[in-house]
Amino acid sequence: MPLALAAAVALLNASLSFQNVWPTPAIHWKGELSIELAAFLLLLVIAARRMGPPSRVAIRWLAALWVLLTAAHYADVTAPALYGRDINLYWDLRHIPDVAAMVVRVAPLWLVVLVVTAAALSVVLLYLLFGWAMVRVADAIRAPRHRFGIAVFATLIVLLFAGQRLSGGFPPVPRFSTPVTLTYARQIRLVVDAMGGSTMVAASPPMDEDLALVRGADVFLVFIESYGAIAYERPDIAPVLAAKRAALAATIEATGQHIVSAYVESPTFGGSSWLAHLSLMSGVEVRNPETNARLMTQKRETMVTAFARHGYRTVALMPGLRQRWPEGSFYGFDEIYGAEQLEYRGPEFGWFALPDQFSLARLDALEASHTSRQPIFVFFPTISTHFPFSPTPPYQPDWPRMLSGRPYDGAAIVDAYSREPDWTHFSPGYVDAVSYAYSTLEGYLRAHANRDVVMVVLGDHQPPSAVSGEGASWDVPVHVIARRKPILDRLLEHGFLAGITPARPALGRMNTLQPILLEAFSEKRE
Repeated sequence: MPLALAAAVALLNASLSFQNVWPTPAIHWKGELSIELAAFLLLLVIAARRMGPPSRVAIRWLAALWVLLTAAHYADVTAPALYGRDINLYWDLRHIPDVAAMVVRVAPLWLVVLVVTAAALSVVLLYLLFGWAMVRVADAIRAPRHRFGIAVFATLIVLLFAGQRLSGGFPPVPRFSTPVTLTYARQIRLVVDAMGGSTMVAASPPMDEDLALVRGADVFLVFIESYGAIAYERPDIAPVLAAKRAALAATIEATGQHIVSAYVESPTFGGSSWLAHLSLMSGVEVRNPETNARLMTQKRETMVTAFARHGYRTVALMPGLRQRWPEGSFYGFDEIYGAEQLEYRGPEFGWFALPDQFSLARLDALEASHTSRQPIFVFFPTISTHFPFSPTPPYQPDWPRMLSGRPYDGAAIVDAYSREPDWTHFSPGYVDAVSYAYSTLEGYLRAHANRDVVMVVLGDHQPPSAVSGEGASWDVPVHVIARRKPILDRLLEHGFLAGITPARPALGRMNTLQPILLEAFSEKRE
């Protein structure tokens, strides 16, 4: 009995005190203790003295409860390693169907079936193991001697936990894991705050700039998916991308344009790109879906309305859009080109299928049909650098061919498809994807060398922690490309640097970039 009891207690403790093997979904136990287990054992002893040991039905319920606690602890320790942020069940659960649909599209069917089966079997196995452990504990507390020993053990653990937090004189070991009940309490608070409407939305900054310095030019706001500071700072990534960046910078100069660069802090990390989009477009910091939802219900000025007021045709180029987009009405675009309108007929790449190069080529074709040529403001969130980054589309130097049914040669497709996602090492795929983004921008600027364009290119967020690394910042690069020197001079005054390489410190948070850009685009100064 003592050996079986010790094994049962060790299992229950480890299930609530394991840690993540960064940056993977794997876990390991580092000798930490769970205060919840100690409290649970004390409650069992007290209940047993008054009502007797738990029944078999009660044990089944307790085993199911322990599965839920273990799942919450797993999510709590794994989410920061994979996504660089804490989990938010109120937020994240909404997007599970969309994520699942994307995974089904890009992953082989056998892998999807294997993962789902493994997850289901894991839950069943945990339930059986916890049921066995609960039976061992229940049997032990029937014997007064064992019950007394359990009570003493649990009391000592509780006293040690309290002492470590109330006094600096207590030994720091053993260490305790973060109580999983705090995770659930935090999630409940998020739900209550969201449903109770406690999330306030800040006032929008004024957007009354005259935009005289961009008058007549086409303005592009290009958010490159997952384009983070690590593209410049991580030792195994930055040197590989340096040549592609140099080629892009050389093309910019060769076409009579110039580039200035800086860093800004994104409101999100590893995903949820729309928070970055809305923060910049509205000038209001949006760091959670509750603020996003509230802002969507209000009538606000945005960069879209600002450009529309000055005679621009406003266009959203949304190749990743395959369903309704309620935010479109909030922004007030004149035209929204989703995947259906773009009508891509070539081979599919990644979760969203359409190559970014095609989207830009198709935009030109669609907008060329408008006889009354207004300058356009284009909002373009790219998708070819989306996680899991592979397979990356090949770059096609012959841009008109992108609009045909066969945009690539067979060898190029075979080579691209051979680079399937490496689910244990994403950095090579990330490098390929960002290289493709640089090549696409370079080719577009070269093909439109005589076009008056002001292009703002920035990242929406850093890639997930599996690529960014542990403790990575939330900073992303921002570049402004133009041949209109007064605009670039204004940006240099605000802290941008000449060239394609940004430098620390960051200018500020994403939403603070909006007034900087609008002021730089305007003749009148405050």
